[in-house]
Amino acid sequence: MSDNIIQLNEQVIKTELKDLVRNSVEETLNALLDKEADELINAAKYERTSERQGYRSGHYQRNLTTTSGDVTLKVPKLKGVPFETAIIERYRRRECSVEEALIEMYLAGVSVRRVEDITEALWGTKVSPGTISNLNKKAYEHIETWRNRPLTGGDYPYVYVDGIFLKRSWGGEYENVAILIAIGVNEEGHREILGAAEGMKEDKESWSSFLQWLKTRGLTGVQLIVGDKSLGMLESIPEVFSDAKYQRCTVHFYRNIFSVTPRSKMKFVTKMLKAIHASEDKSAARYKAEQVIEKLKEMKLHQAAKKVEDGIDETLTYMSFPVEHWTRIRTNNVIERLNREIRRRTKVVGTFPDGNSALMLVCARLRHVAGTQWGCKRYLNMKHLERMELDNPESVAL
Repeated sequence: MSDNIIQLNEQVIKTELKDLVRNSVEETLNALLDKEADELINAAKYERTSERQGYRSGHYQRNLTTTSGDVTLKVPKLKGVPFETAIIERYRRRECSVEEALIEMYLAGVSVRRVEDITEALWGTKVSPGTISNLNKKAYEHIETWRNRPLTGGDYPYVYVDGIFLKRSWGGEYENVAILIAIGVNEEGHREILGAAEGMKEDKESWSSFLQWLKTRGLTGVQLIVGDKSLGMLESIPEVFSDAKYQRCTVHFYRNIFSVTPRSKMKFVTKMLKAIHASEDKSAARYKAEQVIEKLKEMKLHQAAKKVEDGIDETLTYMSFPVEHWTRIRTNNVIERLNREIRRRTKVVGTFPDGNSALMLVCARLRHVAGTQWGCKRYLNMKHLERMELDNPESVAL
């Protein structure tokens, strides 16, 4: 057996390699900083030239955390010209990828304490709650810009609206705050978050202000607004979008009837209600509704019969539009799914300190879901609507 056996200390090698990579990153970044300084003053170190625009005045040190470890940057000081470096802007105190990951985790519903544990496991250092808070403030600035962006997607024939109530503290007490949400389907058939705003409560003033805000940002071409039956919303729609029709969500309509229906008869009543909206056209649906009303009266369900009689027409508006769109535009399910995501995220927070913080987190969740789950997938084929308008220009105005 040979005595010349080479023994390797794996831990030492890993440490040496890590230091080597870290030193390489540090040297590269500092070289880039020097290069930027040369370009700004239009001269190299100690170079004498008439085109020089400034002078070096030493440097100051700044720590930077990268995935290769902590490095020390020697940031040049200049006289005559300000030194603004793309390196610092790009990396800040941490790499942007790390910042984005932290924000993404928070918006995805991970608690602050859990974020701290994850960052310690991934990067070796625990991120403080203050750091996470600062990153969120930066994210919220972008979210506020996105929330108030101009609506440049052309016309939005279909608009879904709803409100979600969250808890906020006010004067030492807790109260509900309503966040009003609107989603549109544009001329290409794609869904888009049109806006979200604090409404305090779903009254006419809140809804009018919300719809006017959407209109001033460029919401046009609205033909159908789908939502639950809110008196404030119903009064506001004709004032802001006079040409738009209203479709009451059939699911909410059913729930309203179920509130006065005995549990033992719920299954039978459900089948009757679904039969109305399974009709081939509006006249057939109205005839079926009359039969259902009579049947409910025979079953001694007079309150349910009254609700069907008073509200059925509001749930049949979708039948004036292409049959290919019916299943998508007769309910508010597109917002209901988002509301479940919002409640899941806000459950972690509990009670918000004010309405604006609630609004910002809701907008963050809306933007996150729309960007990660919706993608470029078309929600509706709008050629059916165009074809119907060409065949009968007055069809959606009936």
